[in-house]
Amino acid sequence: MLNGPIPPHVDPRKLADRSATLEGDLQLASLPRLCDPLAEGSGVVHAKLHFERDERKAVVIHSELDVEVKMVCQRCLELVALPIHSECHYAVVKEGANTQSLPKDYDVLEVGEDPLDLLALVEDELLLALPIVPLHDPDVCQPPAGLEEPEPSEDEVSRSNPFSVLAQLKRDPNV
Repeated sequence: MLNGPIPPHVDPRKLADRSATLEGDLQLASLPRLCDPLAEGSGVVHAKLHFERDERKAVVIHSELDVEVKMVCQRCLELVALPIHSECHYAVVKEGANTQSLPKDYDVLEVGEDPLDLLALVEDELLLALPIVPLHDPDVCQPPAGLEEPEPSEDEVSRSNPFSVLAQLKRDPNV
């Protein structure tokens, strides 16, 4: 196992041949696409990536990522700290290779001759793990005051439906 900083680029085939495990921390600020939807870009991503060959000799990457992010709660509009945990299993294949024989448990990761951009892979995985609508627990927060449903004004209540004439025609047996 290799502890320390996660290298930005790796050759997954060489690491799988050695059955290597990379474990370390990444600064959240080093992942700019992930920081965009967040309220704060401070924090640390703990990453553990295990490279191996499975029983069919295919290169496989098992990743575990943990981070706590701060987003704006869409209910109360205050900051909410959300723990994000992501586990993924990738089967590394050459670009354009047939992926029909791969087990359904694996996500396909096409890698050419260039090294794998490990930081982009971690960033993509965490982006997919973010909640679509960040919220506190319902018992923790309430919507801000003044955002209740407005009362309908007199203009809205008295406005007639333009299709009411058609409804009358439909009920008239002479038409």
